[in-house]
Amino acid sequence: MMPKILFIVTEDWFFVSHFLPMARAAATVGFDVVVATRVTNHAATIRAAGFRLIEIDSKRQSTGALIILRYIARTFAVIRDEKPDIVHCIALRCVVLGGVAAKLARARGLVLAPTGLGHLWLQRGFATYVARSAVGILVGSWLRGPRTRYVFENRDDPSEFNLGADDRDVTIVGGAGVDPNTFPTYPEPAAPPVRIAVVARMIRSKGITDAIEAVGRARTLGAAVELDLFGEPDPSNPATLTEAELKQYAAKPGITWHGRTADVPGVWRNHHIALFLSYYREGLPRTLVEAAACGRPIVTTDVTGCRDVVRDGIEGVVVPPHDIEAAGRALAALAGDPALRTKMGTAANARYHERFTEEIVTSQVVKVYRSLLEPT
Repeated sequence: MMPKILFIVTEDWFFVSHFLPMARAAATVGFDVVVATRVTNHAATIRAAGFRLIEIDSKRQSTGALIILRYIARTFAVIRDEKPDIVHCIALRCVVLGGVAAKLARARGLVLAPTGLGHLWLQRGFATYVARSAVGILVGSWLRGPRTRYVFENRDDPSEFNLGADDRDVTIVGGAGVDPNTFPTYPEPAAPPVRIAVVARMIRSKGITDAIEAVGRARTLGAAVELDLFGEPDPSNPATLTEAELKQYAAKPGITWHGRTADVPGVWRNHHIALFLSYYREGLPRTLVEAAACGRPIVTTDVTGCRDVVRDGIEGVVVPPHDIEAAGRALAALAGDPALRTKMGTAANARYHERFTEEIVTSQVVKVYRSLLEPT
């Protein structure tokens, strides 16, 4: 019989946008793939890939005790009925709740992939500290065992769970991987103006308002720059911007909000600089990897995940979080120096091919899966 892998993930759109290649790679090496997630608009895409889909309905902002217990019970029932050889839990909520369900159901193999650590690691206060400590102990100790593997997207996050980046049961991958055939290298479009793009969910912690202010600062410095925002609000996220707020920002000179785009490669084909001023606890931002694949220089923040893609002065410019002046000056410098943009864009593309291609990432993850099929 084919070994079976069950992906437990927060949202169907998140699975499709980031983890479909991993599931396809698992299927290619002989796994029967099942996906358990909250279903919105992407069921047809998942089924068209040849995967069975099971709905587990739980919104990310739901934190009530009864809702959490229902989610664990539902996930436990799915694991018990499906009897997968491997349960792969994606994103911190599913790592915690799905991991507990898998442990209680005595799953044969468990892969825990927290991706970004999100708002729990941004908030302050005693209650938040206690919650972070409890999550760290649960994930790094109680769920740890001879048949558990951890997949992180940067070398900083394992320490939050009392794990080491070089531990035998820890694998560091370059995000979810990006296909170079989908994101080819493009020559620069004509300038001026120099066009800057942000491709992200429209939430405050992704640095959207900081990006708007930084571009405004670059314009006051005399740079002929324009900013295009691509993405939509995320109602399930407490830090989301509203449509009304985004339209208000887009009324400023040089700012345009386009909403969600289905053609991200086209964004980078038509823009000169990638901007991402996140202060979120990123895993490894896919938006930066996609921009690097297309050969674009990047201005980003010195935070976990972002600095794993961009080295200051090589692939782009790394600035402190919320430092509008530094970000504005970096944008102005890049806008005024086409040779520098080309140099940094070329370096970004080279780093992408070294670490962040879809082939590299999926081969690492398949190796993790195979290790769980070996007898202990």
